[in-house]
Amino acid sequence: MVELNNLRDNAGARPKFKRLGRGIGSGKGKTSGKGVKGQKAREGVSLNGFEGGQLPIYRRLPKRGFNNIFRKEYAPVNISAIVKAIDAGKINPAEPINETVLKDAGLVRRQGGRRASARCR
Repeated sequence: MVELNNLRDNAGARPKFKRLGRGIGSGKGKTSGKGVKGQKAREGVSLNGFEGGQLPIYRRLPKRGFNNIFRKEYAPVNISAIVKAIDAGKINPAEPINETVLKDAGLVRRQGGRRASARCR
């Protein structure tokens, strides 16, 4: 029977890690796969984006976004809010429910436009 105290990983799911710096016969002895000397052979080095004191390129370039003109704007509305509006008589269930109907019922603030947002967000 499987219980929390006898759960085990599948065989080979956690391979044994390679012990570094344990002699040349181990395959990762002496320099432990770091080559020879230099800053990247030292401990505690993070060189991502470092340009030797020069202002890095990610700080030199202007921060600009991208506006997709073909983006679809959504106005999420809860189904429960639509049901309440139908029960209150604000929406006719016989007609198709579209954005105009939702706007007239007061469930969506704006119709179309850049920021079509809903009240129940």
